[in-house]
Amino acid sequence: MTQLTPKTAAKETPRERRLRVQKIVRILDRTYPDSKLALNFTTPLELLIALILAAQCTDERVNQVTATLFSKYRRAEDWARIPRATLEAEIRTTGFYRNKAKAIQECCDALIERFQGSVPNRLEDLVSLPGVGRKTANIVLGNAFGQPAIGVDTHVGRLAQRLGLTTQTNPDKIEFDLNPIVPDPLKIRFCHLLQAHGRAVCLARKPDCPACSINQLCPFPVHSAKAAPAKRK
Repeated sequence: MTQLTPKTAAKETPRERRLRVQKIVRILDRTYPDSKLALNFTTPLELLIALILAAQCTDERVNQVTATLFSKYRRAEDWARIPRATLEAEIRTTGFYRNKAKAIQECCDALIERFQGSVPNRLEDLVSLPGVGRKTANIVLGNAFGQPAIGVDTHVGRLAQRLGLTTQTNPDKIEFDLNPIVPDPLKIRFCHLLQAHGRAVCLARKPDCPACSINQLCPFPVHSAKAAPAKRK
């Protein structure tokens, strides 16, 4: 397989880029067969709460906190009725706990008032909720409702840029670039695989390009090889 370069990536037609995405998914699917969303949840509401808590916090920490919370609070009404100080104390270790407690309760109030306490399964309804943007809405749609959607978290955004699938930095604009080139049946899996690869190999500060299973389908190793200083023996 010929190494992809920034020049050849820039000249790809939409069809060629779509085919490359499918190759990327096939290879990563063999590399990470068990990849899935890192946040633990059993209902759309639990996922929505977990995503609010995950802002500026690791998924591992969120899972530790929600393991207790999800056994105590099951409905939107439960979350809305917790005394604010109590909720803040319970989520304190996730960081920015005052803002998150406010966002959770305002979101649950809106669910009760407008959606009978249920999480809606339409993008336009989800993004109308306080504190819910397109990333969160798409992750809920894809993982809780099984709808074809791309939620651009930090890993998906970073890898999409390195793979030459977008030149955008805004998550919403990255989503708009990815939607036409990732087939609907692959959208959810595509996100899970990029998240797994972003955690294991394509790290933010120092990607391990030589160990990357898709490096020949990616123009980024060309840059990293040129930029990396030669190692002295």
